[in-house]
Amino acid sequence: MSALANDTRRSALQLGLPLAIGAAVTFGMSGAWARGLIDAGWTPGAAVTVRIWVAALVLLIPTLIALRGRWALLRRNVGVIAAYGLLAVTATQLFYFQAVAVMDVGLALLIEYTAPIAVVLWLWLRRGEKPTMRSIIGAAIAFLGLILMLDILSGRSVDIGGVLWALGAMIGAAAYFVLSARSDTGLPPIALAGAGLLLSAVGLTGAGLIGVLPIAWNTDDVTFRFGTVPWFVPVLAIGIIATALAYVLGIASARILGSRLSSFIALAEVIAALLFGWLLLGQLPNLIQGIGAVLILAGVVVVKLGEPAASETGDPVLATPGGPFPKPS
Repeated sequence: MSALANDTRRSALQLGLPLAIGAAVTFGMSGAWARGLIDAGWTPGAAVTVRIWVAALVLLIPTLIALRGRWALLRRNVGVIAAYGLLAVTATQLFYFQAVAVMDVGLALLIEYTAPIAVVLWLWLRRGEKPTMRSIIGAAIAFLGLILMLDILSGRSVDIGGVLWALGAMIGAAAYFVLSARSDTGLPPIALAGAGLLLSAVGLTGAGLIGVLPIAWNTDDVTFRFGTVPWFVPVLAIGIIATALAYVLGIASARILGSRLSSFIALAEVIAALLFGWLLLGQLPNLIQGIGAVLILAGVVVVKLGEPAASETGDPVLATPGGPFPKPS
């Protein structure tokens, strides 16, 4: 039985890890492409709305196929889909694009990716899983890194609005990890992503039409570090690769690895965002900010290491012998 459990966990890791890394890399390119559109005159609301519409349309047919004959799943999970569309999609992406409009892509994403700390707090408040001392120390390290990353000590001006937007994206990202890992809904991963994206697209469009969300866009060419491209190049890159593909990979990996491990691996998105920020925009942190970035990542790692054993929290891959299967009596 122990050998079977080990083989099961190994197989899950072999499948889940590439999916999680793929999700991190594809998500990581979105901020740089969006910043190009914003610098070309697009509002963050327009950039995120077109991003989500493109992704929703790409996933529409696969979603319908996945749900064929199982439409009751939509009615049964309307609350989960609404929460996913509102928090995991709309809030995360809109707030993140608002942040990158006024601050570097890498910094905005580093703030967003303190989300594992928010997940720990949620599990404490919701399930009574009190964080360990290691988790508390990790949060303190990440907070120190954030101070350095913002470069406050050198007297650098900080865009408070951008920081608040990024913190809002962090809450949305925490919701993404928790909701994506739910395996009790019966919804195929692509159906959850497709339904959530479509709901978000409709909601954002409605908000734009009534004037709640400022939406302005144009068809001017967009300039990046490597040159100028037509406006539809970043739009398609954001919608198809950095959203449709990224969400499907992210949900699938979270179902296999669980919310804690998937959120841990997703930290690779920060590295991807810094890389794409440099390749597309020429953005690089200075030495102090670089040290801060390392501390933030180190702090989140310590938080993850200090979390309760997966067997107590339902994460399948990290569970003690028996894995996702019931323990023998």
